[in-house]
Amino acid sequence: MAEQQPGGRARGRARGRARGQQQGQTGIRPGEERTVPQIQPRPPPGFQQQPQGARPRQLEARPPQQQQQQVGPALRSGRSLHRVSAHGDPQPGDGGLAGQMRQMSIGGDDGNGNGNGGPVGRGGMRGRRQINVDITRTRPLNLNTKQGTSGQQVMLKANYFRLETHTDWCLYQYRVDFAPEEDRTRIRKALLRNHQAVLGSYIFDGTVMYTSHRLSQDKIELFSIRASDETKVRIMVGLVGDMKEGDFHYLQFFNILMRKALSHLELELVGRNFFDAKAKIVVAKHKLELWPGYLTSIRQHEADILMCCEITHKVMRQDTILDLLTECLHRGEQNYRNVFTKAVLGCIVLTGYNNRTYRVDDVDFELSPRNTFKLRSGENISYVDYYLQKHQQKIECLDQPLLISRSKPRELRDGKPEFIYLVPELCRMTGLTEVMRGNFLLMKDLSQYTRVNPGNRIERLNGFNKRLRDQPQVQKEMEEWNMKLATKLVEFQGRILPQEKIVQGGHSGQAVKYEPGYQTDWTKELRSNPLLVIPTLKNWVVICPNRLKRDTQSFVTTMIRAAQGMRFVVPHPHFHDIGNDFIVSYVRALEEVISSIDPQLIMCIVSSNRLDCYSAIKKKCCVDRAVPTQVIAAKSLTAKGLMSIATKVAIQMCCKIGGAPWTVEIPLNGLMVVGFDVCHEPGSKTTSYGAFVASLDKAMSRYFSAVSAHSSGEEVSNNITAHMATALHKYKEYNNGALPQRIVIYRDGVGEGDIRYVYEYEVELLKKELNHMYGGQPFKMAFIIVTKRINTRLFLRDDNPPPGTVADQCITLPERYDFFLVSQSVRQGTVSPTSYNVISDNVGLDPDKLQRLTYKLTHLYFNWSGTVRVPAPCQYAHKLAYLVGQAIRQPPSSRLQGLLYFL
Repeated sequence: MAEQQPGGRARGRARGRARGQQQGQTGIRPGEERTVPQIQPRPPPGFQQQPQGARPRQLEARPPQQQQQQVGPALRSGRSLHRVSAHGDPQPGDGGLAGQMRQMSIGGDDGNGNGNGGPVGRGGMRGRRQINVDITRTRPLNLNTKQGTSGQQVMLKANYFRLETHTDWCLYQYRVDFAPEEDRTRIRKALLRNHQAVLGSYIFDGTVMYTSHRLSQDKIELFSIRASDETKVRIMVGLVGDMKEGDFHYLQFFNILMRKALSHLELELVGRNFFDAKAKIVVAKHKLELWPGYLTSIRQHEADILMCCEITHKVMRQDTILDLLTECLHRGEQNYRNVFTKAVLGCIVLTGYNNRTYRVDDVDFELSPRNTFKLRSGENISYVDYYLQKHQQKIECLDQPLLISRSKPRELRDGKPEFIYLVPELCRMTGLTEVMRGNFLLMKDLSQYTRVNPGNRIERLNGFNKRLRDQPQVQKEMEEWNMKLATKLVEFQGRILPQEKIVQGGHSGQAVKYEPGYQTDWTKELRSNPLLVIPTLKNWVVICPNRLKRDTQSFVTTMIRAAQGMRFVVPHPHFHDIGNDFIVSYVRALEEVISSIDPQLIMCIVSSNRLDCYSAIKKKCCVDRAVPTQVIAAKSLTAKGLMSIATKVAIQMCCKIGGAPWTVEIPLNGLMVVGFDVCHEPGSKTTSYGAFVASLDKAMSRYFSAVSAHSSGEEVSNNITAHMATALHKYKEYNNGALPQRIVIYRDGVGEGDIRYVYEYEVELLKKELNHMYGGQPFKMAFIIVTKRINTRLFLRDDNPPPGTVADQCITLPERYDFFLVSQSVRQGTVSPTSYNVISDNVGLDPDKLQRLTYKLTHLYFNWSGTVRVPAPCQYAHKLAYLVGQAIRQPPSSRLQGLLYFL
């Protein structure tokens, strides 16, 4: 049990920032950047008006030109890596073709689609040109095989279907533009469909068209009549180039074809994924709907083109953003603007008129639907009229502010507008609030539908496959392109690695070794054996409110008894009572205790999981005074299973003052293992914290840790390099002046599109620093990218595979040295493997040994007497980054760098 922290993921928070000038009429439509402020909009009645002369809010973000100054592509970090993109209305001529292709991918946020590739060009071009999009190839040229050998061989299934193609034709790609412009993809497709006799069979996404034959001319001009207003629309079709089998865009074509097939299944396109609204599950008592859906992504794997298919669910709320604003007003909040803004910032909303999702980055109270803007035709139009005419959406409330969604830097480079303006009334809330996530009964009710066991998952995946194959229109489309989807999930050979032996201290100095069993849970054995490294605890303090003292004393007694079973001697503490649970009372008590007693550790009992109280305690003891703390919520003092809770608290206390409960056998001398992860700071658009944790001894019982803030990819890499230099100095101090013989780095927090940056810049920067630290002598380093949020699922005999299951063929990628590992045990739902991508390696370990080392390290996270999803140093880095990013929000004292104080 980890130390109890306030639950849930923090959302972004806005602050009052200057926009420079008030915004009014512009020459830009909704969804485009506003650049020509001209009028002052009338303040909406009933809304608080800013003081005269006050400067309106401005999005806090680095200007694009600053981002372009970075060495190499910008590296995003933290939650932004998995954030749903917000796209504005399509524009003729927007961005490069690569950007358009990225939009057409139907893989989910966590999908396996490749996001690499540079701009290819736009418009029609004469002649034929090969379209080549570079895929980042990180597999070493001298790697003969990436398959391991040890363990029990088993036949695995994965949630992939083979795409059986017999194509002997070349794909031609065309750019399609409309004048006057037409934003609705549905209408674009209808306008082009009128000319199928001229174009023949084609696939059209709304911007890019594919054919298996070359048109009679490389540039064709067509005309159609738009039925809604009888407008004559000019359609310009221009050849971009052709693609050969294996090209990245060639595979993207298959994704687009599958996307078209999904549209024939009467599924709703919400954002970038398809959901079955007809099969929605209504959770009436929570005013929620669950829409089941499918994530698909097609990619070239080792020997075949495979389609990854995963089941997903979309949480749809029945309220709109305007409902939330009305609620804030009705509560009589004087600062309702701030309350509303904090509630919506970071939220993902759905606009029903185009089924797109957007992230809310700011709220502009100086704008309302009454404001006007200028169309490209030169006509002025209000937001009210625009939505009515373009989307047949009537806006009832004319006094509501507008929401702002900011495009990502990548989208800006692709020609997307910087700001997208949304009307709250037309935005439907999606997802769950932090309050909802903290509602145990609500989450339990939802898990009945979202937590799908392996057997049901396989059944639903096969049912989805059959649904595709039985749909006549889908079959017709597939036959036209000479394609066929395999009827069964892929099967291939995997392995179950041997069980690792847990090592603890013995009664007479002799180590105790035992296997943790099939479920890799050694809690029972842990309680009855001595800990590996037992620290000496002589002086510690418990701070608690008066009203909780009796329960606290009882809990401490239980914890002391639990520690004795593990030979960890915990003396009775000094009790320091406080009259109430105010934050100032805790801070004052901490200062008094540290100044007078100078304890090794302080335990604080708090009445609830309030973040502000937790943050104040941690800031005082991690930043100001450098004393390890143990924060426990009052409800844990009398919870069911008290002995189990007390045992885990005792282990945490042991680790925080320099002890270690167990280890596993690692037959490598001179090994340093590094973990790195990132956490975003709530309330900041740019600041994130990267945590670096490195092992210092063979038993992986002592660690060095450091954390630093960053706002760009270049800063992340520079910080990692600086922390590595400090870690090597600490390693030398701990190991009699010797540097590590091998360094293995597990790097979390890297998105698919950022692999090239890490490979070409960050790894090279580390190599330069290591070359300096080793005085030009050869050094051995492996750099492994760790990815948890993936869509791949593995099955063993229609059930979850056990911990230690490795998949290193069939579903891996030919351009990578990668493998999948299931290291954790789950009792509900379907287990999710972790992906490991080795992008640099000269440590001299073959794939089998590297896989086994990785699995060993998943046993060493001391907050859990079982295996975890990632190697322990990586999990420690995540824990530290989360603590600093969410609670402390500044680097901790360097005096704590040698302790696991963040558990």
